Amino acid sequence: MFINALKRQNPALIRAALRLWQQGSIAPDSWVIDVDQVLENGKRLLSVASQHGISLYLMTKQIGRNPWLAEKLLALGYQGIVAVDFKESRVMRRAGLKVAHQGHLVQIPHDQIAEAVGQGTDIITLFTLEKAREVSKAAVDAGRTQAVMLKVYGENDFLYPGQESGFALAELERVVAELRQLPGLQLTGLTHFPCLLWDDAVGETVPTPNLLSLVNARNSLKKAGVEITQLNAPSATSCATLPLLASFGVTHGEPGHALTGTIPANQQGDQPERIAMLWLSEISHDFQGRSFCYGGGYYRRGHARNALVFPRGSDTPVETSLKPFDDSSIDYHLALNDRFPVSSAVICCFRTQIFVTRSDVVLVEGIQRGEPHIAARYDSLGNLLEA
Repeated sequence: MFINALKRQNPALIRAALRLWQQGSIAPDSWVIDVDQVLENGKRLLSVASQHGISLYLMTKQIGRNPWLAEKLLALGYQGIVAVDFKESRVMRRAGLKVAHQGHLVQIPHDQIAEAVGQGTDIITLFTLEKAREVSKAAVDAGRTQAVMLKVYGENDFLYPGQESGFALAELERVVAELRQLPGLQLTGLTHFPCLLWDDAVGETVPTPNLLSLVNARNSLKKAGVEITQLNAPSATSCATLPLLASFGVTHGEPGHALTGTIPANQQGDQPERIAMLWLSEISHDFQGRSFCYGGGYYRRGHARNALVFPRGSDTPVETSLKPFDDSSIDYHLALNDRFPVSSAVICCFRTQIFVTRSDVVLVEGIQRGEPHIAARYDSLGNLLEA
């Protein structure tokens, strides 16, 4: 999906990954991340957001819940980490990092709410009144007021399978009335997902009906006397979309793929955010005229199509394509549409969510100044690996 953008925007990353592989420092099924470029992308996002009055939380799931890189990004000025599930919050809190937003996309389990409230989570997203009551009790027990945010949805909105949740717009008035009766809670925000999506037909990232529902919910609560200070509109947050979000009155964004440049809008390598990661594998074997590389990093929505193959001893790539993968199977291997020498390097660049893969995460500094070195090595769930 991004192989052309990678070649255009960050050929130094290709060279560095290949050299480290040739030295035996990178194993197959590794996501290689250009740390310096991620930080540069992060600075650009913060600058544009500041110009438009938008605060940014840091999304880390797509880089494997990586606390090492998250700490460096937080130092740039992000408001804190948005933990999309309770396991991500566990990784970040154990690393001593600030989790600012929790509860969306996954609610906090009953027995972990007291910890989330007690540790000072800035805002917690609610899907149900039952969960609101649990947060209320934890806030009262902790002697503090907890800011909360409602996930909302409209009748014709788009929800991904496995992410169906929230309060219907038609029931907001009743829900708010009940929330006002719960001690220790302060309703300050609204959110939805996805609020923006890439449209192949028009070649742009466009608002979804979800964003309009979010705005309608804010307007409805404003009429009811509820001040919403956080209108949070995640998905496809980037330098190009931040002005669009601001025009809808959005106050908070949650960039993830923009940090690594792997947003759909960057398929041609023409966005301010530059590609900052690639997937490296190796030819395992041949079968019936095709070569197969080690798998583990495949993501079913990744649009993995193209690859660069480097036979051992060669720095000259051969371009090829990947055979479409059957999503009902486990990606032990991925098939290429050509045949190459066994043990050749394979470099791909596609959209991923590293936390649902089996990949290693190799963090490399110094690429842009021609002095690449591995700074840290983690698994896909944010656990430190031995060098």
